[in-house]
Amino acid sequence: MSEDQDAAGAMSFIFEAGVLKRAARTGWWFAGVKHPESIAEHSFRTALIGMMLAAMEGADPARVSMLCILHDTQETRITDIPHIAKRYLTAAPNTAVTADQVADCPPAVADLINAAVAEYEAGETLEAVVARDADKLECLVQAVEYRHQGVADVQRWIDSSQAALKTPSAQRLADAALNGAPMAWLSPPSLT
Repeated sequence: MSEDQDAAGAMSFIFEAGVLKRAARTGWWFAGVKHPESIAEHSFRTALIGMMLAAMEGADPARVSMLCILHDTQETRITDIPHIAKRYLTAAPNTAVTADQVADCPPAVADLINAAVAEYEAGETLEAVVARDADKLECLVQAVEYRHQGVADVQRWIDSSQAALKTPSAQRLADAALNGAPMAWLSPPSLT
């Protein structure tokens, strides 16, 4: 494969990933959220949470952030399938979707992305466990924010996300989210 073909293949995946900036997280429609966050917005904060959880749990923050950024990239092709729909639909495994997405990338890029998605999907390394916790914790935080904005029917997202958390650090952060105020950061501390 020529260098120009490698570059074109990599750019194709970059363009495809850009769709995630426009693709909504569809499950929130069931809660009455008319304009839910995009998959890219979810993935960004998941990566931020993952980096923090990794530091708290002794995992590799860079690796966790990479797993978090890549964990939903397949949704450009299979969309964000709500949990209720998963009872009736069978999607291709994320590893297979990712392999198709990066097939024309330079081999080093394809190998890196395929390995990261496989690691996340297997859920066996500390980094994968932390990344999965970051995904669930981000959903919980988003539900708390939507509730603060007046969306009443978010408790099922809070409960299922909290129940899925594995690490002590994620559980502590979930408790802090549930007991905190999303806009408290706007009130600066007293300078006295």
